[in-house]
Amino acid sequence: MKAQVGDWMVVESLHVGEPRRIGQIRSVEHQDGSPPYRVRWTENDRETLFFPGPEAHVEKFEALNRSSR
Repeated sequence: MKAQVGDWMVVESLHVGEPRRIGQIRSVEHQDGSPPYRVRWTENDRETLFFPGPEAHVEKFEALNRSSR
């Protein structure tokens, strides 16, 4: 997984009926864009150091806006 500052981290729910988590990547710890990432989550405006699992993927801002319409 590779990401840049400004990309969106999307974490799909592991349970039916639960919403997915979305957060903006605020900093990337490695020069090659690999995890972990500092992410500011939209649901509570908190920042965490995030190590993505298989349920997570990175989207560019434009792609996220198109898919939510």
